[in-house]
Amino acid sequence: MDANPTLDQLQVFLAVAEAGSFSAASRQLNRAQSVISYTIGNLEAQLEMALFDRSGSRQTRLTEAGKALLADSRRIMADLQVMRARAKALKQGLEAEVSLAISNMVPIHAIVDSLTEFGKRYPSVALHLNSGELGMVMDMVSSGRASVGIGGPLLKEDDTLMVDRIGHSYMVPVVASIHPLAQLRRPLTRFDVREEVQLVVTDASGITRGRDFNVLSYKTWRVGDIATKHQLIRGGLGWGGLPASLIHEDLASGRLVALEIDAYESTLYPLYAVRRTANPPGPATQWLLDNLAARLAQCPGQDQMAAMIHRQPPDEERLAAE
Repeated sequence: MDANPTLDQLQVFLAVAEAGSFSAASRQLNRAQSVISYTIGNLEAQLEMALFDRSGSRQTRLTEAGKALLADSRRIMADLQVMRARAKALKQGLEAEVSLAISNMVPIHAIVDSLTEFGKRYPSVALHLNSGELGMVMDMVSSGRASVGIGGPLLKEDDTLMVDRIGHSYMVPVVASIHPLAQLRRPLTRFDVREEVQLVVTDASGITRGRDFNVLSYKTWRVGDIATKHQLIRGGLGWGGLPASLIHEDLASGRLVALEIDAYESTLYPLYAVRRTANPPGPATQWLLDNLAARLAQCPGQDQMAAMIHRQPPDEERLAAE
């Protein structure tokens, strides 16, 4: 019978492939480099093929066979993590604390309603809640500072995370009714907005450094959180995108006006629950995720939201709101 690769061999193989060298993998795994080389040599002997090209380059490169087997190795290790997580979930009781990281894109009314029921159902469970922008959610879950995150799509691939679609939201470009852009009363082009100040949230996590989303203006003011951005836009200091759930009343009263900009992507924004594969949700956390998902499913559809956004109140309503 052929000898099967061991899980330890696969772990070492993944470490070398991802770290880029035998020496880097040895530091990452806290093992001697000779042990790393010996382990890879045995794995190659069992598979009867070379996994790495060692022909003089400082950077350890995967062979074509190594590239093909890399995906298989990742899948096997991921399946093992799922099995360990399932076993952990079966033996754990009610958790003492639920730690959440929630994006400001998540409709606040759904969060408040779910947490209200959560407090009544699980009075003994402490809650640690963080809210923030962009890469913060992924950063907190990856680092273990939050057990579960609710936010947008992953900004980088991470095999250690489990991601499940949980709902949706919308980012809408808006401006105060007193702003010059609101007075144009027509669909706008990139040329119309590029000389106006656009308010942009800076990602404190650093994950999205160097990447801008829907930034169309030459003049940008960067702020640290979406609440500050909301208040500055309401004050007429610039335009920018805000979650539709946050500005529902502002739009209805006419204090803010939704902008139709041909270059702005204001389509449905998917929301996901993110957690580490090795850290399955306990009973209280799972209940909260299920309850929040049910509430997010009741949020308006894209057609309904578009109708609400583009309904402009009469001029006298706007004046009264001001």
